[in-house]
Amino acid sequence: MLEHGGNLRDATLRFGRDDWLDLSTGLNPQWYPAPALADNAWHRLPETDPALAAAAADYYGAPLMLPVAGTQAAIQALPRMRAPSRVVVAAPSYAEHAHHWAQHGHRLRQVPYADLATAVDDCDVMVICNPNNPTGATVSPELLLQWAGSLAARGGWLIVDEAFGDMTPGASVAARTDIPALIVLRSLGKFFGLAGVRLGFVAAQAALLHQLADLLGPWSVSGPAQQIALAALRDRAWQHATRQRLIASGARLQALLADHGIASTGSALFQWWPEPRAEQFWRHMAERGIWVRRFQHAAHGIRLGLPPDEAGWQKLASALTTWTKDKT
Repeated sequence: MLEHGGNLRDATLRFGRDDWLDLSTGLNPQWYPAPALADNAWHRLPETDPALAAAAADYYGAPLMLPVAGTQAAIQALPRMRAPSRVVVAAPSYAEHAHHWAQHGHRLRQVPYADLATAVDDCDVMVICNPNNPTGATVSPELLLQWAGSLAARGGWLIVDEAFGDMTPGASVAARTDIPALIVLRSLGKFFGLAGVRLGFVAAQAALLHQLADLLGPWSVSGPAQQIALAALRDRAWQHATRQRLIASGARLQALLADHGIASTGSALFQWWPEPRAEQFWRHMAERGIWVRRFQHAAHGIRLGLPPDEAGWQKLASALTTWTKDKT
């Protein structure tokens, strides 16, 4: 199993403490307040509520959407829905994409973001995180739609993982998933901070969504998850206030890192940089009770999420100060 952020049990086993400031995930640290559930939420079989797909389509601006048990479910299922194909996965990015396309007889290449344009004509499937996790790199919607058109002409797919796309809705291509090649993945876990609900959405043409639903089987999304998501997707006031707060927090994090000589990129939810002493930085933070994400393979760097409160900000600032002093 691939390593991911949020693995606090591993952190506790390695460092013998449980008072962690967890900055390893890039999730909104002030999650959506889940409403009270209906009395029968835990009793009834979770048949799909059409209102949930409609609310998702309205929020994400897509023609059609399929609720799934986290975008991870779609990431694992989509490679099983094609005959062996030539697949390009943008790199570095969320490692589960390349991992699962490599499992099912496809010919996989990982291509840097800067070289994707030259790879479109030499693949059947292209997978892009936009914005990228962990670097924050982006591809313009205009370019993505151009690539989707090229792939559609030969029966290919362009899969765009917009799990971190809530902060930049103008950059989404979900509205154009009427294009046969285009498949867009969205997540309730990042912006809404509800990773534990395990709910995501897939936007695509109806035939593909029906095929995916058949593959995933019945009752794939729990009843409580559906109720919580429906409230979150409809709560425009919370969404607006949260978007403004996260923009300010993201700018604060980037500025704090810059104050300590770190030039980072990312999104409003996280910052990343190619740290040459990533192992030492990761250990320095862990020894001070701060759990960060260390990338040891394609990305070779550090990703930090947002602290949840002022005490967390001060704890991070103090650890960065001692890191800077230790380096000099």
